[in-house]
Amino acid sequence: MQRLLFFSRVAFICNICFLLTWLMRYLPPMQQGHIASTVVILGIGLSVILNVIINFFIIVFLLQKKPVVAHVPIWLIIANVLFMIVQLILLIK
Repeated sequence: MQRLLFFSRVAFICNICFLLTWLMRYLPPMQQGHIASTVVILGIGLSVILNVIINFFIIVFLLQKKPVVAHVPIWLIIANVLFMIVQLILLIK
C-alpha cells in the first residue's frame, strides 16, 4: 500500500502538470526551456497513463475490500478521479 500512496502522489503531481500544460495554451508564451518541456511531458504524456493505472488499482483494491482509505487520503483519490474524468473527456474530444 505504500507504493500505491507514492504513485498516487506522483500521479497528483503529474495532474498538476497537466493543468499547467492546459493553461499554457491560453497564457502568453513562456521561454522554452527545461522546465517548460518537463511540465509538458509530465502533463500530456505521463499524467494520463499513470492516472489510469492508479485509479484501476484503487478500484481493484476497493472491490477486494482492502482498506485503501486507511493508506491513501480520500482527497487524493477524489482529485485523481476528477483529473482522470477531465483527461478522458479531453482525450475523446
